[in-house]
Formats: sequence, structure tokens, C-alpha cells
Amino acid sequence: MSDRLRTDCEGVHRRDFLKIGSAGLLGLTLPELLRYEAKAKAEGSKIRAQAKSVILVWLAGGPATIDMWDNKPNAPEGIRGEFRSIPTNVPGIEWAEHLPKMAQVADKIAVVRSLHHTIPSHQPATVFMTTGNKPTAALQYPSLGSLAAKLLPVEKGVPPYVSFTDLRGGTAGGAGYLGTGYNPFFVEGAGNPRAKAGTMSLRVRGISLPAEMSLDALDKRDKLLRSFDEGFRHLDRSTDLVEGLDTFHQQALDILRSDKTKNAFDLSKEPAKLREAYGLDAFGQGALAARRLIEAGVRFTTISTGSWDTHQNNFKSLKERLLPQLDQTLSALIRDLSDRGMLDSTIVMCAGEFGRTPKINKNAGRDHWARSMACVVAGGGLKRGYVHGSTDASGMAPNSDPVTPDDLAATIFHQLGIEPTTELQTLTGRPIQLFREGRVIEKLIG
Repeated sequence: MSDRLRTDCEGVHRRDFLKIGSAGLLGLTLPELLRYEAKAKAEGSKIRAQAKSVILVWLAGGPATIDMWDNKPNAPEGIRGEFRSIPTNVPGIEWAEHLPKMAQVADKIAVVRSLHHTIPSHQPATVFMTTGNKPTAALQYPSLGSLAAKLLPVEKGVPPYVSFTDLRGGTAGGAGYLGTGYNPFFVEGAGNPRAKAGTMSLRVRGISLPAEMSLDALDKRDKLLRSFDEGFRHLDRSTDLVEGLDTFHQQALDILRSDKTKNAFDLSKEPAKLREAYGLDAFGQGALAARRLIEAGVRFTTISTGSWDTHQNNFKSLKERLLPQLDQTLSALIRDLSDRGMLDSTIVMCAGEFGRTPKINKNAGRDHWARSMACVVAGGGLKRGYVHGSTDASGMAPNSDPVTPDDLAATIFHQLGIEPTTELQTLTGRPIQLFREGRVIEKLIG
């Protein structure tokens, strides 16, 4: 199997190189924002935003969190795995030995050990985790990034939602019922996953001007395009597709006329030592770019790395490749945000679609297991140096303070100043609550 291209067990291709996205940039118009605030006041809402932005670190394929954040060294043979537990810089908190750098930033994060759901299949589980709503054939829910793009105001000239590839073919990363205007732009230019820091040229596909084109030439083409668009509007006023495309088109023009995104992707402006701390691979440099995007005003960014679908050689894969890379990059991101005073206003969430079976299979692997999993969250007013919930002695199921993906989503948006019960409308005018069953995890809030 190629190092550059892998598939998970359901046949969906996963690229080892960077997948970076940003969302939450478009936001409300001023009149919409004022109406939203007025409605919140009228309903007696006292919610106050603790965070301004989110970085989602997505571990595609379903990480074996029982061998990471919820180690079971005292479980029976065939469950406990090969890794010993190590202490962190928070007394009483331990996790797997191959996360030593994360152990040194444990005082800046929270580990949710009681996360669970009931969908052990990649695609629908990814949808659940990345939308905060259980998937249903009746409605396509928007991703958390698209919701942020809809509900949070942003500065002009920053892309609203950017991704290298669609999560699970777009079913988890798209705008869903929000419509075309909140779909992602795509980032390209990661190049070789082993490219040295500062040599990658990241850009947003479709919104980077060719070298021979000036902004004046762009404006002339835009005027011509709009003259054609007017004709299409007269042909079909009943569809919202034209309106959504108009929104998307205007965002692209604003980005082209601004240097904010271009500057955010210029990693050469960072000190070599910091670039090295993140990791001299596409995942590490993507995390650094994500931090720069947040500084540029992006509300929601996503970086992703795959190959966590460890049905075979789970411990070898974790020990030799997956955990060292994650340990370096995630710890560097959290430390960097903290050093810059950005962690207070930025939520970092690290998770995959589900966990792995407590029982080790005959191929030294672990299979799909959604009934118990763990994730890391940090910043944005969430508790630090904290473990939320627990699983039973064998890691089969939550033992205390169970949490679901919609609870986690509700908590993140609560910290962003958005009530989880807020209602949006589909393109047909149907009111939809942000998270149907999600409840804020009060114990997780600092």
C-alpha cells in the first residue's frame, strides 16, 4: 500500500498529507446580528462568549483511545494492550507512554473519557461527530464549521470555510441545510507530506489569482459574470442556489482582494525553531497554518490526519508512527496558543469518529467501537488539568458522567456564545434546532 494514499476498512481513501480547513468566517450581516442579539435578550439569555474560535484536530479512521488517553494497564490480558501508563504534570492523571509531550501540557487540557455513541460505521459516525446531530436520511445537517460560518461574525477578506478534502465525501464537512453559500473552499499546495517546513506553498483553490492577472482585470471579468448571472436569476427566482452561489462568489472576491489569507499561509514568517517544534511534515505545518489562520480572524479551522483505522498491528502503528506525530504536533499547538495568550479564546478539540474495541483481535488490532471513546479539549473557558468521566475497568462503556457527540458540540457552541437551542431555518423555511439532543456539559466548563 502506498505511503501517500490509504483506505480505511470501508474503502474510503485517506491521504496522509495535510487536510486543513477553516470555517466560521462569513457570519451574519449587521441587521441579522442585531436581530439575533435582540432575540437572545428577549428570551432572557445570559450566555456570554468565552471563546472566539475553534481548531478541530481530526483523527480519521477512529483512534484507539484506550491506548492513548484512557489506558487500562490493570485490565485482563487481551484488553490492556502493550503500553504502560506514565504520569503527567497533573497529579493523578496518567495516560499512555507514547504521549510524553502531551503529558507536559496536561495542565492546559481536559480529557473526556466518557464520550460514547452507538454508530460503529465510519461515515455516519463522522457525520455525528462533526455535525453534533445523529445522521438521518430526512435531513443533511451542517458541519460545525458551517454553523460557525453562519452564526459568528468575521472580518472581510478571510475565507469562510476551507478544506483540503471533503470529510467522507462531503457528507460530514458540507453546509447541509444551510445551503451552497456555506460550503467549503478547498486548500491545496501541501505537496510532499515530508516536505521541509517553510517549503510548502499553501493556497485556497479557486481564489488565488494567476500571476498574469491583475485585480483590475478581475473586476472586469466579475462585471461580465454578473451580467450573465442576472439572466439566470430571471429564469429561476424560486431556487436558493443562485443566492448561495452569489454568497460564495462574493467571498472569493473579497479574499482575492485581501492579503490576510495569503499571509496566514506564509509559514516562512515563523521562526525555524517553532516550525520544527510543530513537526516538519504536512500535519505539523498544517497545525501551524491553522494557528496563523486563527490569528487572521478565522473562526473554525480543521486539520486532519488519517490511518487510525487500526484493525491490524494497532500497537506497532501507534508506537512507531501515529502517536509520536500526534504527540509532537498537538502539544506544540497547545503550547504555542498558550504562550501567545490565544488559548483563552481558542478551543482545541482532538477526536475521531469512534474508538476501538477493548478486546484485541487475532491480528493484533482493535476493531470499531463507539460505545466508549475519549477526546481531548482545551481552551476557550473549558477546565484545564481535568479528566471528565470514566469508563469501566475494561473500557467497555462509560462508568460515570457519560457524554455524547451532541453534548460536546452543544458545549463548544455555548462557549462560543451560541445557545445550543438556537433555531436556524432550512432553505424551505423549516425551523431546526442547532443540536436536537445536545446538552451543555457543565462540569467541563471552567
